[in-house]
Order: sequence, then C-alpha cells, then structure tokens
Amino acid sequence: MDNKKYLLGLYEKSMPVTCSWEEKLLNCKKFGFDWLEISIDETDSKLARLDWGKEEINELKMLMMKTGVPIKTMCLSGHRKYPLGSLDEETITKSLKIMEKAIYLAKELGIRIIQLAGYDVYYTEGNEETKKTFITNLKKSVEMAAKEGVVLGFETMETSFMDTVKKSMEFIDIVNNPYLQIYPDMGNLTNASLLYGHDLVNDIQSGMGHIVAAHLKETIPGHYREIPFGTGHTDFNKVITCCKELGVRMFVGEFWYVGQADWEKDCIQASVFLREKLDRVFND
Repeated sequence: MDNKKYLLGLYEKSMPVTCSWEEKLLNCKKFGFDWLEISIDETDSKLARLDWGKEEINELKMLMMKTGVPIKTMCLSGHRKYPLGSLDEETITKSLKIMEKAIYLAKELGIRIIQLAGYDVYYTEGNEETKKTFITNLKKSVEMAAKEGVVLGFETMETSFMDTVKKSMEFIDIVNNPYLQIYPDMGNLTNASLLYGHDLVNDIQSGMGHIVAAHLKETIPGHYREIPFGTGHTDFNKVITCCKELGVRMFVGEFWYVGQADWEKDCIQASVFLREKLDRVFND
C-alpha cells in the first residue's frame, strides 16, 4: 500500500512532442512525479488520439505496466475548438463525439478523472443561449461519464464564464450528479481573486466536497501561462493548505515546454519546487 500523503502528477505538455510515450512515462519517474496527465487539446494530432484502436491503447497500457507509471488524469481542452455551448449543430455533434471518445479512452487506460474545460464557447461571444446549450450538452456528457465510472472535473478557466470555484458550483448544483465535480486551476483562481477582489480561500472552500484534484500553476496578474514557478504570485502554501483541508490529495504541476533546451532541468526544478510546498503542508 502506498503511504504517500499526496500524489503529484506531471502535465504531458511539459515535455517535447518528440518524446515517445515510454520516454514520457520514464521521465515522470526520473523528474520526481507520480503519474502523467495526458493532454487531449484542440490540435488535430491530439484529437487523433481519440480514434486509437485496441492495438495502440494496449501498447500504452503495456508501457504503463513496464515503467510502473500510470496515466491517472486527462486534460481535455479539445472543446475549446468544438465547444459544448456552440449554437452550430455540426459543432455540437463534434463536441459530444469528442466527449464520448474521451470517456472511452479514459475507461480503457484506467484514467479516473477527465479535466473538463469550463467554457460554454471560446472563439465566439457567449450569451444566455450558449449557456443554456452548454448545460444541455453537459448533462449528456455526465450521463456518458457516469455509465463508465469516469469523473468529469471542471477546470476553472481564464475567461469570465467559469473562472472561480463558485461559478463552477452553479453547474454542479444544476446537474447534481456525482460524476461531475471540480478540478480547479490554482493559478487561474489566483488571478480571478485579484480581478474581482474576493478572498481566494473562501472561493476554493465554496467547492467543499466537490474538488477532486488541483492544478498547481504559476501566474502573474493578467497572464495565465508559461510563468516559471517561483516568479509569479500564486500563493502555493495557501492554496495547498486549503486543498488539504478539503480532502484533496491529487495535484498536477501544470507548465509547458516552449522550445527551451534545458526543459529537463525545468521539469526537475518544478518537481523540487512543488514537492517542497506540498511536503511542508502535508507534513505539518
């Protein structure tokens, strides 16, 4: 039995796309992480993973067994391009098919949680109609997930539609299904707390009983991506302490490979930085 007090996952996009699956899994272990979070973003190459056959799925399962490193979570951001709240019927059909395939892939790989992007629409303006459509298709998505025992967890985003835990809870209450929960981004929440002037801890606590995991990400005011750990304003001690008190035990370090030559060093530094913060809280 694993006696660790928490587990720390590594975001797949922290590594070059040229790395093989075996290399990515081995890197997780080498860099000091416990599992890999697979990315299904809006690019054609990532969305193509949803059409893997048994051979490709079984090959990845064998690599997880060989390396001893699981893929426990999926970051599903492909709905940015094909949103659940779209008013275009063809796009809606595509978005629900993405959801269906993502749930199947998660089930086959043993993934427990799919992080679902909290957007009604992204590249167009949202309104009450897109929100209504989003809720309709969200309910359909949760029904699919419930049948396979896969949890969908909202990511709190950088847009006003769902940039706080409290806003996520509106949809949790509407759907009222144990297979829809919250998987918040602590960097995005930090920016939202400054933008709106509310207390960050109070916002996180509004999701009590519904937060299944957390992204640990660095941000600065107005900037949401590619900020090195330790150079931003995310109060990791505060947010990790709050998460611990709410029962959260799964965390993922979210950061990106952007072409830097010393990306392996960045991954190791991220592990050391986050483990120091997590250990301080969980060993207190």
